[in-house]
Amino acid sequence: MAKAKSKAAYMISVVAEQYEIHPQTLRLYEREGLLKPSRSDGNTRLYTPEDLERLEVILHLTRDLGVNLAGVEIILNMREKMGDMQAQIQEFVATLNRELAAHTVRMPAAETRNSLIPVINARLPMRRKDK
Repeated sequence: MAKAKSKAAYMISVVAEQYEIHPQTLRLYEREGLLKPSRSDGNTRLYTPEDLERLEVILHLTRDLGVNLAGVEIILNMREKMGDMQAQIQEFVATLNRELAAHTVRMPAAETRNSLIPVINARLPMRRKDK
């Protein structure tokens, strides 16, 4: 049986040292719901690379831009919603492209060669389903 791949995870002391913040600050971010580190069997906080990316955003907002924690929460929520919306838009565009491709046919080369106006694609009329 194949062994599941383990993700790299860092303990709170390592993360605090790496980012030059106090471990209590990381605990505060968790209490405020800004970070959600996983836990080991011994209940030790374990920070994944995704947690560290999120922490970097939090630190940039607070340190560099002076945003308070309430503002950070709003910004992070908006970023998540924007990501979800972007995924929905990409899915919609892909569906639209598939639908357009299904309803588009190429004119035979002999017919387009004799045209006064170059014809690239001809659209078939849409069938109405309400009849």
